[in-house]
Amino acid sequence: MADSSDVSNTIAGMIASTVYPLGTSEPSISGSNIKIYPGWPVPNILQEDINADGAHISIWALPAERKIGSELGRPYRVVVKGEPPMIATVDGMNITLSGAASVPTNVYFLIDGIGYHYPVQTGDTLSSVATAMAIQIPGAVSSGAVITLESAHSVIARTGGVGTAMRELRRQAKDFQITIWAPTPAMRVLIASAVDGMLSESSNISLGDGAPSMMLYTRQFDSDASENYLVYRRDLIYTVNYATTQSISAPQVIAPVMNVTDTSGNPIKTFLE
Repeated sequence: MADSSDVSNTIAGMIASTVYPLGTSEPSISGSNIKIYPGWPVPNILQEDINADGAHISIWALPAERKIGSELGRPYRVVVKGEPPMIATVDGMNITLSGAASVPTNVYFLIDGIGYHYPVQTGDTLSSVATAMAIQIPGAVSSGAVITLESAHSVIARTGGVGTAMRELRRQAKDFQITIWAPTPAMRVLIASAVDGMLSESSNISLGDGAPSMMLYTRQFDSDASENYLVYRRDLIYTVNYATTQSISAPQVIAPVMNVTDTSGNPIKTFLE
């Protein structure tokens, strides 16, 4: 679930890759030390760095915010499928497990219309999973990661992991102030131009929760009120449209059979391929 601090941290990371294109161990685009952080500068630290020809870039979430739309009650959608690292392969009367046995993974066999299921446990191996499946199936035996059936006309073997489903509870638009604090007007222009250009290009951003987010330019202005202290400032205001979300675990559906009854209450098996 993304909040304003997630947005600030994401913007800080994006700016860092712009002002330090070769990494923080290499010089910045201005050749000086540039500190980038969410929040507001500590005055004495800012002044010390300015006096040493350094610069700061702060990211501050402004208090104004507006709600956009009403998403409460929207259905969940899968954002991570959760593909399992284990694979089950059918070859005649043999079912071979390969890959890795990890939690959470579900194993399901449908043999002649009868389903057999085992949820992988912590500490399981491919061999132990094969054994757990074999003991459920009449006449089946296991050897290592291979289950051999006594007889069967139809065999389906599937494995499934647990992914993540998400829904939006609400969506908001909030302004973020990106401030460049520089010791000279020329350095202010150099840093601000690079940062503004990058942010202007990055209209679609990811906040890690799977929900779409958008960042759009709003306005900018210079302030030389502290020029007597050799602090030259430019504020870039960007509006970020992002969601507050709720996530749940979502197991993959691996059982292709549904049990229903007829009008007399007699069971009918309907197979779903």
